[in-house]
Amino acid sequence: MSTVLSLYRASIKEFVRDRSALFWTFAFPVIFIVLFGLIFSGSSSPSYTVGLVNEDDGAVGNALAQTFGQVKPFTIKTGTREAELDHLKKGQIDLVIIIPSGLSQAVSSGQTAKVQMVYDPSGNATNAQIVVNIVQQVLADFNSGYTHVTPPLALAQQTVTAHHESSIDFLMPGILAMSLMQLGLFATATPLVSLRQDQVLRRLGATPLPRWKLLASQVMLRLTIGLAQAAVIVGLSIWVFNVHIEGSLLAVAGVVLLGALTFVAIGYLVASLARTVESANGITTAVNFPMMFLSGIFFPLALLPAFLTPVVRALPLTYLADALRQVAVGSVPEFPMMVDLAVLAGWAVVCALLSARFFKWE
Repeated sequence: MSTVLSLYRASIKEFVRDRSALFWTFAFPVIFIVLFGLIFSGSSSPSYTVGLVNEDDGAVGNALAQTFGQVKPFTIKTGTREAELDHLKKGQIDLVIIIPSGLSQAVSSGQTAKVQMVYDPSGNATNAQIVVNIVQQVLADFNSGYTHVTPPLALAQQTVTAHHESSIDFLMPGILAMSLMQLGLFATATPLVSLRQDQVLRRLGATPLPRWKLLASQVMLRLTIGLAQAAVIVGLSIWVFNVHIEGSLLAVAGVVLLGALTFVAIGYLVASLARTVESANGITTAVNFPMMFLSGIFFPLALLPAFLTPVVRALPLTYLADALRQVAVGSVPEFPMMVDLAVLAGWAVVCALLSARFFKWE
């Protein structure tokens, strides 16, 4: 074990002394988090899926339900209170509007009745406020027909999360996931292929040094860098942009380690398949490009076309970004946490086994 630690310390010194690698390892994700934090303001969604629950069997309740059905930005889905709230918590709809029982009777007797609205502010706070404004405007227009009470209908708002998530809250875990992906691909595959191409691995393989110790020290180095990247990104997000970490930092660190391990294993697999530095760069770029834009690290997965769903579900970065959002900022999950962790662990194990089978030292 002392040999592994000595190699690990030597690798850290080599990495720290390489100012170019040190700069880009930390500067690239920092530039992203600062850039998006300063200029990203979100964009309005052209359509919102609304779960409409009409528990009132009177004329006012039915008329209000028809009014919501005519609102252009809304796609209405009807159901029971329990079913629609469950859909909202799973991220399948954008909000739930509940027309409570007794609403018609209350309005007829001259009392103010409350229409309930439950929504999820995570992902984009601007969109959430737009939805609230639309519902309030609909009620204001509807109220104009019942002037004997001011107002006959009022809006009671409720959220399904404990905090309002801003755009940078959504982006920070995605940028962290991106940095871990690039750590595994560009900082693992290309250097290994370069060492093999320069015959360094061959000479090391001829020494009494067990090969697994060299590989273990390299993996430990990447995991250390991954934790350092996470510390920089999370710390900068909290300090500069007031991102509030909802979960445990220990849980965040655990997901970061699993994500780093997964992409380091993918990086080793790329190094096993590539014969030259040029081919390694080509493979890593081909792997990096679709995951950058199809894993939901910069925008919600719901905005992607439905035909891309099989591709999205096949990418490990999708599950890493979702897991980080759940443990870091308490976002509504795209997948259950156990599914995220199982997929990442599966990718890590399969890629590690394939790397052990095909990796060559010369």
